[in-house]
Amino acid sequence: MEKNSCALSCSCKTSIHKTQFVVLTGGPGAGKTAVLEYIRKLLCSHVVVLPEAASILFGGGFWRLKSNTAIKAAQRAIFHVQKEIQNLVIDEEKWAVGLCDRGTLDGLAYWPGTEKEYFEPLNTDLQKEFKKYKAVIHLKSPGMENGYNNENPIRTESAEQALVVDKKIHAIWSQHSNYFSVESTIDFKEKLDKAVKLIQLQIPDCCRSPL
Repeated sequence: MEKNSCALSCSCKTSIHKTQFVVLTGGPGAGKTAVLEYIRKLLCSHVVVLPEAASILFGGGFWRLKSNTAIKAAQRAIFHVQKEIQNLVIDEEKWAVGLCDRGTLDGLAYWPGTEKEYFEPLNTDLQKEFKKYKAVIHLKSPGMENGYNNENPIRTESAEQALVVDKKIHAIWSQHSNYFSVESTIDFKEKLDKAVKLIQLQIPDCCRSPL
């Protein structure tokens, strides 16, 4: 079984799949990684979890400078890594669903310029990117009162900065026709349960455990 495939076997006899992608997005500290790690145990091997491109790049040494030039370079690189990982999954034809740790429009929330300046060098637009994804599930970033932390070494934002990014993510992805929002709660288990139910509703019946 591939490293990123989910854990369970299922009754599906189809060996070739046309992948549909579901985005799990949210501002820093929203709990995306925890949700994806948990749901791996509930879904079958025909579901694959795509890693976060920013973590691949920044964890691998991509320069993370504060200038607008550097931020734009990083966001373009993240877009291309996301795009190629998704293309890889499609071309493998092994998975019915790909759960994406962020989608290709998340970069707009971090982009220090206009939408046009973001899309033109990437040769795309908002609607083209929306069409890549069956659904978008947005985990809202918590404030300090709901348990925000920056223990992740890749995460550099304060709680206040995280909420600003989260609002930008909402403004972008809420235009998608199949958008869902999950509010932060003091008890993360409550947020986790809501997110898992929403994800499971996007999965074929044969590939998920009962709700």
